[in-house]
Amino acid sequence: MEFVLANGKGEKFLFPVNPEEITISRQKGFDTVNILSSGEFDFPQGDKVKEISFASFFPKEFNESFCRGKKEDLPNPQTAMNKLNEFLALKTPLRFIISETAVNVPVFVSSHQSTFRGGEPGDVYFEITLRTWRELKVAKIAGASSGKTAVTANKNPRVDMKAKNKTYTVKPGDSLSKIAKLELGSSSEWNRIYKLNQKMIGSNPNAIKPGQKLVLP
Repeated sequence: MEFVLANGKGEKFLFPVNPEEITISRQKGFDTVNILSSGEFDFPQGDKVKEISFASFFPKEFNESFCRGKKEDLPNPQTAMNKLNEFLALKTPLRFIISETAVNVPVFVSSHQSTFRGGEPGDVYFEITLRTWRELKVAKIAGASSGKTAVTANKNPRVDMKAKNKTYTVKPGDSLSKIAKLELGSSSEWNRIYKLNQKMIGSNPNAIKPGQKLVLP
């Protein structure tokens, strides 16, 4: 089993000593709303970014009983720590791979810390935390004629506690197709408005009157 960080140029950084354990933290995101006299309520908002953390060390001398790779490829401990510092400063994701497992994910190095022990001169111990990365998705806003876009990170819609149907007050010269074009982006949507307001308009969809308040889809 090998623990590797790779960049987009095909360069790979092999951790020379496998950690004893690795922790993968998964959490669900919540919006918490405090409603007077009722207390707090949680509304799920999708998954949070996963965190991967582990601890190991960079040995000064190669020992085939616990070192991975070849003796000539063993990095100097200080050089290895400098490499982690470079990873920490990167603004583009790396790929974290654990061979013989399903772990093969894009990540950022979010933190690491090093420790020097007096009885083991030259060796550098470290702890590292990685955060998984996912690409933002850009989607067009439905019905928008101006080409505006919305940025989303997942498919889970935000819970709208104040969602209400939009209304439109009929003006002189209006028609359902004109209202549909102005409010919904397409005149062909007039029938949806008519169905919502048929009881008020009557059997003739062209018989709308100024001052009527129509409910929009």
